Amino acid sequence: MRSAVGAMSALALALTLTLGTTIAAKADEADAKRLLKSMSDYMAAQKVLSFKYDATLEVVTHDEQKLALVSSGAVTLNRPDKIRAMRAAGFADVETSFDGNTLTLLGKNLNIYAQIDVPGTIDHLIDELRSKYDRHLPAANLLLSNPYDALMADVVDIKDLGSGVIGGVECDYLAFRKKEIDWQIWIAQGDRPYPCRYSITTKDLAGHPQYSIQIEDWKTGDEVAATDFSFKNKTDAKKVELKNLEGTGDLPAHFTIGELK
Repeated sequence: MRSAVGAMSALALALTLTLGTTIAAKADEADAKRLLKSMSDYMAAQKVLSFKYDATLEVVTHDEQKLALVSSGAVTLNRPDKIRAMRAAGFADVETSFDGNTLTLLGKNLNIYAQIDVPGTIDHLIDELRSKYDRHLPAANLLLSNPYDALMADVVDIKDLGSGVIGGVECDYLAFRKKEIDWQIWIAQGDRPYPCRYSITTKDLAGHPQYSIQIEDWKTGDEVAATDFSFKNKTDAKKVELKNLEGTGDLPAHFTIGELK
């Protein structure tokens, strides 16, 4: 009888621990979704915003050495169809401007530029750049009109990891997993839940390289300086075809892309 009671007690304890862990995990998942949705709604509601950023793009060599390419820049956005982004990376100094009709990429270091007609919204621009030109705006997923759906697509695991501090700002720290990537985000606490840091780890590439962007000097509405999003060729830059626009890519010219392992 004592043995039976003991066995039942152990079973009850095991069930309690299992159920408790499951309930806690589900609660954490629900909180993470709520926090991400709050950030998404806040971002989408900002008609005008600007920020500065530091970014790190990791690359892995054939002998499995991981290298970090760092850059800094700034973004100003005016929904639904205007954006200006700057990126300085040592090997590249690029200014991207879009006025709702024409996208201009200016390579300041070589004083050359290219233009393409992409009439439409910022969402359309981001999609066209990715799918047709293999180019990306900084933190592009976060700039969409509905970041939540884009970020949550195909997510299979969600974790609320508590809080962290980015640039002196206390943030909620969330982690998400998909089949081919892991991504993490730190969201400012309070009534301005903007993304302070965002990182993506690519699991299907050797060495699992990571891209991360850290945001600072966040401004919205009247805090943002008035911006002209049309291109003005103030330096008499030479116009070239986009395929010939050197010195504006994500990698230095002396880096050669090899085959995937």
